[in-house]
Amino acid sequence: MEKKYLNPDTLMTPRGFTQVVTVAGASKLVFISGQVAVDKEGKLVGPGDLKAQIRQAASNLKAALTAAGATAADIVKTNTYIVNYKQADYSAMREARAELFPEGDPPASTMVGVTSLAVDGLMVEMEAIAAVR
Repeated sequence: MEKKYLNPDTLMTPRGFTQVVTVAGASKLVFISGQVAVDKEGKLVGPGDLKAQIRQAASNLKAALTAAGATAADIVKTNTYIVNYKQADYSAMREARAELFPEGDPPASTMVGVTSLAVDGLMVEMEAIAAVR
């Protein structure tokens, strides 16, 4: 399997994500459902604290990847949804992404502001697609 991370010179050079990721050859695709800030028992982590919720959602994402035999390095695409997103929230998201993707090429990424999520109190939801050899 070969992954290529492309930032065409005809597009803005991004910080913290890659414009295009291609995967060629034999690989297993892993689709991770949206992960939120709840612990194993389903209890909300970090009520009212976006940074704490992002860290818990990222931790849950890592656990889901591990269960599928993957790591954060295998992620090729993420979608993140933030309730009542404001530009000031961007720094918290960048910090969490830096922890999730500390080195190498970051995945293609979309971040969307939404009015609400499935359960009151949730502030962020993160989903991912990974390609594993």
